[in-house]
Amino acid sequence: MATPKEIRNELLAAKIIKGLEKRHMEGYFCKTGDEVIKKAEELISEGSSVTWGGSTTIRDIGLTKALIDGNYNVFDRDTCKDPEKLQQGMRDAFSMDWFLSSSNAITEDGIMVNVDGLGNRVAAITFGPKNVLFVVGLNKVTQDVESAVKRARSTAAPINVQRFDVKTPCHADGTCHDCTVDDCICSCIHILRNSKVPNRIKVILVEDELGY
Repeated sequence: MATPKEIRNELLAAKIIKGLEKRHMEGYFCKTGDEVIKKAEELISEGSSVTWGGSTTIRDIGLTKALIDGNYNVFDRDTCKDPEKLQQGMRDAFSMDWFLSSSNAITEDGIMVNVDGLGNRVAAITFGPKNVLFVVGLNKVTQDVESAVKRARSTAAPINVQRFDVKTPCHADGTCHDCTVDDCICSCIHILRNSKVPNRIKVILVEDELGY
């Protein structure tokens, strides 16, 4: 028998998926990381070119490893040690079949908010790759865009700067300062409210708490 939390999560996921469909995006709901990998492999045809942003979510559930081990043409930014080749790989992402990411926040009606330092991730989300696949834990759901922006900047960003070990005010005290320092990872604030190309954006919602 489903628990009250599981019932609520299924209802919430259904609401978000309905909102995504209204915004010309595809939505799916998975219980676990293993289910996410299975769904992603159903969506991404073998032989497709694939790359991704800096998401911990897709790495933690093993999705990037599954694609590297599978029959796909992968650019793995994690193993690229040459800064020039890494920059070129980020630009090449625009001509790839698939770009994978998570989202810093998603609203109950399907709007996604992301902050970015360099801007390569939100640029690829916006335009270029034929398909964009988001994997988003339900822990990132907020009521509206305002609370989504707050979550992205006040929760996700101060945690991520610890991962990147950059010199920002939020690295020092864990709170957002609306800074403009060189290492700022909130240089770009991206609000994705609609897909101009129908179903280019696919979103897999996950019951597990994932990412930051």
